[in-house]
Amino acid sequence: MKWSIGELRRYKEETLNFSETIDVNDALAARDNEILAVAPVTVTGILSVGKNEYILHYQLKTVVTVPSARSLEPVDLPLDLSVDEVFMTREQWSSMEAERDEEILVLDSDTIDLTDSIEDNILLAIPLQVFSEEELQTTDLPKGNDWEVVSEEEYLQRKESAETIDPRLAKLSELFNESEDDK
Repeated sequence: MKWSIGELRRYKEETLNFSETIDVNDALAARDNEILAVAPVTVTGILSVGKNEYILHYQLKTVVTVPSARSLEPVDLPLDLSVDEVFMTREQWSSMEAERDEEILVLDSDTIDLTDSIEDNILLAIPLQVFSEEELQTTDLPKGNDWEVVSEEEYLQRKESAETIDPRLAKLSELFNESEDDK
């Protein structure tokens, strides 16, 4: 869904309401190879035309399927996001006198593309690590032949126990101390 700047000038006195279902599965899978699937995105919102800006406010709902960070099994991640974005043309941006606290997106073309905004916000909302419900409930970590995943606490405990000197080798460590003292 796109709106041209010329078309939006007609809405200076009123807001433009929209409600759409958009399929961004292929586009998001191409942008991020970790994404396995994206359900159709339901979007409802408004676009307001201000004096020098275009304000986009919408709610999006979808389910993104990504691999578990632990087992690589598919995990459904429901997303329900509220998005607010402020757009300006290059001319509006350059004529702006005071600094603004909010982030402003400068338009490269004469259109506002809702699909681009949806894709960007979904990608930003996906956490770095996603776990299935079963993985969150258990303390067992994966392991296989000659390997295992350990927690940081367990790793530090193992490291401490490995650093203690074997009593049979204690005499050897004294030799190293003596040779350092001679220097």
